[in-house]
Amino acid sequence: MEHITREVNVWEKVEITLNSSNTYSNPYMEVDVWVDLKGPEFEKRVYGFWDGDNTFLVRITAVRPGEWTWVSGSNQDDEGLNGKSGSMRAAEWSESEKQENCCRRGFVRATENGHALEHDDGTPFFIAGDTWLAGATYRHRWYDDNIERPIGPEAGFKDHVRYRKAQGFNSVVMLAALPQWKNDGKPAWVTLEDGETFVRQSWIHPETRSGRDMHNEGGSAFEFPGKVPGFEDIYPDVERINPEYFKYLDKRIDYLNEHGFVPFLEVARRDLSMCWKKFYDWPNSYVRYIQYIFSRYQANNCMLSPIHYDWWVASVPVEDYNECANAVIDKYGFPPFGNLISANCNPSTLVNFEEKEPQKWLTLHMIGNKREHEHYWYLTEIYNSNPPRPAFNGEPYYAGYHNLGELYEFGAVGGTEIDDLYCRSGMYGGFLSGAFGGHMYGAEGIWGADTEKGSKYMMWDSFSWSSAAQLKNLKTFAMTYGKRYQELIPNPEVVVPNKAGESKSFTGWGFCAHTKERDLFLMYFEKDCPKNLEVRRLLNKRTYSVRWFNPRNGEWIDRSPEKITTDEMGRADLERFDSDLDWGMSLALDNN
Repeated sequence: MEHITREVNVWEKVEITLNSSNTYSNPYMEVDVWVDLKGPEFEKRVYGFWDGDNTFLVRITAVRPGEWTWVSGSNQDDEGLNGKSGSMRAAEWSESEKQENCCRRGFVRATENGHALEHDDGTPFFIAGDTWLAGATYRHRWYDDNIERPIGPEAGFKDHVRYRKAQGFNSVVMLAALPQWKNDGKPAWVTLEDGETFVRQSWIHPETRSGRDMHNEGGSAFEFPGKVPGFEDIYPDVERINPEYFKYLDKRIDYLNEHGFVPFLEVARRDLSMCWKKFYDWPNSYVRYIQYIFSRYQANNCMLSPIHYDWWVASVPVEDYNECANAVIDKYGFPPFGNLISANCNPSTLVNFEEKEPQKWLTLHMIGNKREHEHYWYLTEIYNSNPPRPAFNGEPYYAGYHNLGELYEFGAVGGTEIDDLYCRSGMYGGFLSGAFGGHMYGAEGIWGADTEKGSKYMMWDSFSWSSAAQLKNLKTFAMTYGKRYQELIPNPEVVVPNKAGESKSFTGWGFCAHTKERDLFLMYFEKDCPKNLEVRRLLNKRTYSVRWFNPRNGEWIDRSPEKITTDEMGRADLERFDSDLDWGMSLALDNN
């Protein structure tokens, strides 16, 4: 029995390599491999994955300092995979090392009350993310060198990370694979021999109106040819993966962790599912694919998702995804080191998954794809649901989301002041409606990694829009009173009136959340919210300190009156700060 000992730090990814003695026709589908891992207060089976040729990997991490041991096994009679063993001795990071990289504080988990996020050591984690759905592809190109390139056509993944890190970002959402997309000159909509029509992809080349290439430096995520009759060259064999593609995704995810980012990694987008279900072994092969991605990235500090379910059109029913995700938990268990699991959704994970049929897998809520301020309520519904789970706004109004005809009519030109204003509505309105887990920014040009001639916005131009730089101000607003934002309760009815604007818009509404003790209130007033307001449900006959917050520059402003005193019913009149702009505000009980 081979035995290997390593010296590591806690939360450091460790890779165990196993080489099979047998030969398999499709090792990806045929072989389950694992190690039984034991350590301080930990004893679990950790599954691995096929990584090409006869190589299988199991990725582990030590969640506590001390001695750790493992023994390998598989579902095959294979002496190369079974009975190997090893150990590692894990040490804690120093406080200075943790300050250099928040990922060293441990994986992200729910706070004790279930409404916000923190690292394993209790340090708050507030998502300030960007939407890079094509981040696994060559459009965010990978350079092995560390030369810093300015944001532009030659910039790569590392440059994009550096740029966003300097703006205060700490997360990105990425799709692990976009397997059916190929720049082939063929239509995005395809009709099969039996007359059934499928969307093979919904991102199209702006000039040819055909599929857009989404490979990376290792090739395509899956092998060709596929099994869809007449389209074998553009829809791949989703039951045969290409490990070389995922090795380049590994580099991207590792780089994010090395720079303090906790990515949100989705296994696939919904528009590949109809052909998958019709021509392949659904649900079994989709279950395998979820398990493959989860196993490959379970030792990275990341959040995971079984599907990007942004639209019910061109998709199998949501119940099918739920069945697959449940099957992963039934057979393989939850990610062993605590990665949270959620799913892009429309309008919310609560509506899409919990109300359809029992689900076992979801540990983090989000809303998505319903963008105007009337939809922030779905976050409040999540806040009031049971069991309590953290939530974030995962697909809000995207900067530059306009002129899309019937698809979307409420947006603005990217990079303009009104566009920034709409983005801030999503940030602050969403947060005070219950998104205490944070906010995932998005921008036209970036989410699809647009680089082709004729694109509405080029990706490198969208990176410069000021709305992204203003996201860090939301974290300042949320954490002004330390961890107390984690105790907030959404309650917009505290402010009267609070819905003076149109429902499908980003102006005229007010939002509020307060602590149970009612000693701290945080508010946000969109542009054109009425100037004269009443605040109610304050403590009776008490004095509160008033501060105003500028969401454009992240600065708090003291303005007369600096204090208000409530009447015997806990009410106070408030004259808002400049109704031609949007403002945040806090009311803190004056104990003097």
